[in-house]
Amino acid sequence: MVEKKTDKNPLKSKIFTYICNVKHERIYMSDIIQLLPDSVANQIAAGEVVQRPASAVKELLENAIDAGATQVKLIIKDAGRTLIQVIDNGCGMSDTDARLCFERHATSKIRQAHDLFVIRTMGFRGEALPSIASVAQVELKTKMANAELGTCIIIEGSEIKEQTACQCANGTSIAVKNLFFNIPARRSFLKTNAIEFKHIEEEFIRVALIHTHVSFSLYNNDKLVYQLDSSNLHQRITGLFGASYKQRLHPVEETTEQVKIRGYVCKAEFSKKSRGEQYMFVNNRFIKNFYLNNAIEKAYSDLLPEKTFPSYFINLEVDASRIDVNIHPTKTEVKFLDEVIIYAVLRSAVKRTLGQYSLATEFEFNTIDGLDLNPAPAPKGYVPNEPTISVDTAYNPFSSTEKKEKPTRMGSGMSNAFTDPTPRAMEWEKFFEISNEAADEAEPLDMPPPANEPLFQDDDETSDTDIQSLSTNVIQVFNRYIVSNISSGLVVIDQQMAHERILYETYCQQAATETASQQLMFPVQCSFSPADAEIINEITHELKTIGFDINPLGKTTFVVSAIPSTMDDSHTQAVLDDILDDYKNSMMQKFSDKHHSIALSMAKQGAIKNGKKLKQEEMQNIVAQLFSCKIPNLSPSGKKTMIILKETDLLENFK
Repeated sequence: MVEKKTDKNPLKSKIFTYICNVKHERIYMSDIIQLLPDSVANQIAAGEVVQRPASAVKELLENAIDAGATQVKLIIKDAGRTLIQVIDNGCGMSDTDARLCFERHATSKIRQAHDLFVIRTMGFRGEALPSIASVAQVELKTKMANAELGTCIIIEGSEIKEQTACQCANGTSIAVKNLFFNIPARRSFLKTNAIEFKHIEEEFIRVALIHTHVSFSLYNNDKLVYQLDSSNLHQRITGLFGASYKQRLHPVEETTEQVKIRGYVCKAEFSKKSRGEQYMFVNNRFIKNFYLNNAIEKAYSDLLPEKTFPSYFINLEVDASRIDVNIHPTKTEVKFLDEVIIYAVLRSAVKRTLGQYSLATEFEFNTIDGLDLNPAPAPKGYVPNEPTISVDTAYNPFSSTEKKEKPTRMGSGMSNAFTDPTPRAMEWEKFFEISNEAADEAEPLDMPPPANEPLFQDDDETSDTDIQSLSTNVIQVFNRYIVSNISSGLVVIDQQMAHERILYETYCQQAATETASQQLMFPVQCSFSPADAEIINEITHELKTIGFDINPLGKTTFVVSAIPSTMDDSHTQAVLDDILDDYKNSMMQKFSDKHHSIALSMAKQGAIKNGKKLKQEEMQNIVAQLFSCKIPNLSPSGKKTMIILKETDLLENFK
């Protein structure tokens, strides 16, 4: 009997068996790389092309422009969640084209790779419609001018549900319903309706602004927001942003071999706190280019207030072969072959415009009818009489004798400076004696009683005794800081930050109590863009609580009859514009409060600016009001209003 040999190393045997099994599986394993279904591929593309409802609006509007439309209507419901519909009178599509336009990379704009470098159309990728159809329920109706019937196609999630002949107007109507209905996670990440509609409105403005030959209309929840007729660029700007822009715009024109520049820039005094009204186009395509944007801002150097940005509406005409628009899915980024030259030309053109119109007079003098500025010559030998002045040498303003004749400018029975007799000498002296006695008996500046919570942070280590020991003798340093002594050292107050805190709490208190405001002798008319007019209507109650009496006069014009008592009546339009800017910026935040936004904006605008010289009484008033605030040590935006220099700190610096 032969003895069977066994492996002395069992671990080695197991490893050998495992390797053989792996080799066997590799030989018979099927391929693991496969093509994705069109529906999945379209949803992946939709993640780049359709980020929110505004993305779909952009693509559909650009398709309407490429179709040669002269009338475009945009209908929005629930900020695009429920419905996005674009209706145009363009060329329309045939039955075959209507079906084929929902296939990936199906386009009428390019035929070969060379066409990518001479693109003049808005769209060309062939990704928009299939991407939108993969994440929404789409209904398309289209008809060519020479066709008797049109085509209706219904698609849900890339799946064609129906394609039939229909009766419709020439052009195309495409309705996108229930966006992201099959991707609940994406739908839940959408912002509030106000924020999403703001993005939609921005895309609408970008397309409508440059295509001035096209009539546009925008409806939001069955309400007309914009109605724009075909016009020139100047009229289109005022139609979108309000009639007040008529006096703000300066034309910019320049032509070189590399670029042709046409558009408008706004005066420096109408700069904004954000870059919201900066529109640059290349061959009628909106772009974002920080390099060229810097060229315009450099042209405004030394003209803009701190932390403000110019507004401009400029189109650059460049040879299509010298730019590349195929570098980003949304087509908002462009590469220039002559970028450095275009930068220099753009900066020079804008700077020349600002200099030219800044030096020119802003006033127009018209001759008054009936006023002869060229009178007939005087007769020969005529000598005019020399004017004389009669002086009452016996007049003494301090005479004790009362005059018999008294001015009667005011009505009878009314005590006024015009009806009172001239003060006697003794009364004049008594007046100053009484004033001096009152000044000697005047008490120090009243400070608020100690609150339950300390007015300063713990690290300030300032007691209520220090606060009450503030001197009424304050001084101003560098026209910016108010300095006063306390028992433990010096308090240095930033006059602007302190005044912002005072005004902010004043407006917040007014919002709760609805205090009275100052009435204007002559009501002021203020004009806004249609979108801004909607916001004014939305925040009318909040504006009235802080002192404004504002009422609509038409769709985009309002009449202001009263303003807050702390506000200058000569800048009503500018103040409301700034309130709108701040409010729109705060709307972009998920958690925002109308009252806080408006009160903060009013406080920043009305506050005493650094660099203004203050009188003693003004400084004392600021100090008194500041320490009456609930949070005196911080401005509404969170900056320090004051610092405490203790005696020990001063001694340390003199060692």
